[in-house]
Amino acid sequence: MSAGPNPLRRAILRGLAGAGALPLAAFAQPPGAAGAANAWPAQPIVAVVPFAAGGSVDVAARLVLPRLAERLGQPVTVENTVGASGTIATQRVIKAHADGYTLLFGVASPISVAPLVSPKVFKYDALKELVPIAPVAASAFVLVGRPGLGAATTADLLRLVRAQPGRFNFGTDGVGTSLHLAAETIKLQAGLDMVHVPYKSGPQVLTELAGGQIDMAVLPVGLVQGFVRSGKAQAFGVTSRARWPGLPEVPSLSETPEFRGLDIEAWQGLLAPAGTDPAVVERIARETATVLSEPQLVRQLAEAGFRPMRMAPDRFAAYLADERRSLAAVVAAARIGTD
Repeated sequence: MSAGPNPLRRAILRGLAGAGALPLAAFAQPPGAAGAANAWPAQPIVAVVPFAAGGSVDVAARLVLPRLAERLGQPVTVENTVGASGTIATQRVIKAHADGYTLLFGVASPISVAPLVSPKVFKYDALKELVPIAPVAASAFVLVGRPGLGAATTADLLRLVRAQPGRFNFGTDGVGTSLHLAAETIKLQAGLDMVHVPYKSGPQVLTELAGGQIDMAVLPVGLVQGFVRSGKAQAFGVTSRARWPGLPEVPSLSETPEFRGLDIEAWQGLLAPAGTDPAVVERIARETATVLSEPQLVRQLAEAGFRPMRMAPDRFAAYLADERRSLAAVVAAARIGTD
């Protein structure tokens, strides 16, 4: 792939630099919606998190959802439903009653990636069977290498890998995950020949990398920043267009000519079963936007490797549709599939 526009650039938070300052007027309720929204919630809410407790998605959920519960006046209970790259949790929410009491704290992998990679296995259409409510947080990835890899900079790394095609490998948390697609985008844009080694989780990948069992990985900032600072992993660059505030000493990959224009970030956000009352959707979106403007929460998210992401439901829906189209291009170009 050339160093020009790449398939993920617009899909992964491209053009959302101003989303953090989105005015609350964007979340105004439609006429007649106040009554329905005020009657809800009358009982506790369940937020289904598709990955294990302690992972990056779970961390974001447990930072944001308690504050959302305070705004809504009802508990919001996190339930971790693990398995099949988040698709079990996603299908659980798709099948739930559309009453506003079961929400998905979702990410791209089960929403868009899994059905693209394994359409015969995952036959749901999340963009039709779920209602996007609000994005919550965004995070960048980091291209990291094992200690002693033999490259000091991204340019050094590219020369090293190109000199020995097929010699080096990279680990991800599975076939067709967001991490896998991010790594494949990097490979395609730089024209690299590397071997994919799938694992079951990001922390497992990081442990293997630090132990020298694999050469490289693309992992979330929040997961790797401690290892980078301690010297257990070498960071070559972040995938966001600009340097990431949590790792300001690490350059953006886009600073290297081969990766000019690269801009990959990952989202976490709230979705509900299709058919959920639009007034309830607007209420959750409005309260989420208010929570994400709180300075203390913004600081907590930053410490965990995230930045707040604010967007009205209609914009979030459009963003997800755009993301799926772009991810489909990456899946096709990298020939990723499990069916």
